[in-house]
Amino acid sequence: MNIVKQSKPIANLKKGDFITVNGKKLEIDAHYVFEDYKTTKEMLIELFDPKTDKDYQIRYFNDQIKETLRFYELKEIVYDEVDIEKIEW
Repeated sequence: MNIVKQSKPIANLKKGDFITVNGKKLEIDAHYVFEDYKTTKEMLIELFDPKTDKDYQIRYFNDQIKETLRFYELKEIVYDEVDIEKIEW
């Protein structure tokens, strides 16, 4: 991952906010705890493209955000990981 631009902490992102990933402006549908491992939490942000209605996800661990931030695109029934070149919110 090359560039991360934040206008506020990732934990403050909520439904209706926008995240731009690799030039695509995506709307947040939900942001929640995916797995609680007691010492850390795996977080999930569900996104969609308002123009195409395609679904995406961002996953990260709340104590290691930059090291664990991953982006996925829904293809058929499975989310495939996509490399992040630039992400901003």
